[in-house]
Amino acid sequence: MRPPSLRQIEAFRAVVEVGTVSRAAELLRISQPAVSKLLINLEEDIDLKLFDRESGRLVLTDRGMRLYEEIDRIFSGVDQIARAVEAARREERGRLEVGVMPALGGKFIAEVVSHFLEQHPTVHVRIHTRSSQFLIEWLHTQQLDVGIVTTAPEHPHLAVEQLDDEPFCCILPIGHAKAHHQVLTPELMKDECFVAFQPDSYTRRRIETVLESEGVTLDRLIEATAATTVCELVAAGLGIALVHPLMLEQVSDRVIARPFLPKISSGFLICRPQSVRNRELIRAFSQAARDVAQNKLGQLIPR
Repeated sequence: MRPPSLRQIEAFRAVVEVGTVSRAAELLRISQPAVSKLLINLEEDIDLKLFDRESGRLVLTDRGMRLYEEIDRIFSGVDQIARAVEAARREERGRLEVGVMPALGGKFIAEVVSHFLEQHPTVHVRIHTRSSQFLIEWLHTQQLDVGIVTTAPEHPHLAVEQLDDEPFCCILPIGHAKAHHQVLTPELMKDECFVAFQPDSYTRRRIETVLESEGVTLDRLIEATAATTVCELVAAGLGIALVHPLMLEQVSDRVIARPFLPKISSGFLICRPQSVRNRELIRAFSQAARDVAQNKLGQLIPR
């Protein structure tokens, strides 16, 4: 009995995983006869029957399966080493773990990353799209380097800055009876169907606080959990809503946006741990986010 060669093991593993000698040959970039010969030599060298030949097909024997499981375990360890090497290489090039709330998780964050990578093309960027509550927790535990959130509690280990200072606007379906008003107020929203965020969201609570202070309650409601859904419901003619202008991009040509008074501050924040390993990259990413926000706001906000 002789120890198997690495090439024999590769051929055996490939046949098991892809199912046929022909596909294994394509994977290994060798001929079918070469794969068949490697398998035959492997069985002879280790003195074990690994396959039964049934109607031209190869079927693993019990011994073949046990050998494959052991080989797969070893190769998985090699794959883990390869991933560790790649992670070390990424660390050398720079790595940024970014969190973003779903409302800004589409075109906005894509443009921010593109803008950032123009200046830092070798940095490995990973985007996590989750609610602000999760992102804040991950920032606390430094699983994220930077996050764009709607609210951040005061915490000695977190640094927070405003993404922009643009207030919420009111959006209405095209052709809505109140679209002729240049500014919308709580009084004008009475008796309107209102498309609102879910009751436990920070944005919903801020909007309701302002409306209730003006004596307006939201009686006719459609509720949605995502900003994109809120905007699409308005575009479909189902009601009006108060949203941040950055949420409008996908419906900007299908709704009418008007300033709203009293002003409701945006609340979009850039948040990072106070102690970070890549401060310069975070600073560059934060600046890219502010630049993209200002550019988009110039196109989207009602004037």
